[in-house]
Amino acid sequence: MDINRAIRVAVDTGNVVLGTKQTMKLVKHGEGNLIILAGNCAKDVMNDIMYYAELSNIPIYKHSSTSLELGAICGKPFPVSALVVIEPGNSTILNVIQNNEE
Repeated sequence: MDINRAIRVAVDTGNVVLGTKQTMKLVKHGEGNLIILAGNCAKDVMNDIMYYAELSNIPIYKHSSTSLELGAICGKPFPVSALVVIEPGNSTILNVIQNNEE
């Protein structure tokens, strides 16, 4: 599975919220199906998101790319440290959950 392509399709066809502040807000409310974190996401932010995601039973995928690379994958001209997939659209992004558990 090409995770980068799946992220891009989810951003283009689904409902994906970008940014750490918005991700934190949605996770605290228990919204979203998957959280994707950049490899260089700030440790305190990552720990907070992981804590609330665990409480809300939302799976997390830690991407190996930097926030600049993740922003480029999403088709944005700015860094993206965290994003939450609310609706995957035509993407197979939620399959990463099963692949992570295997």
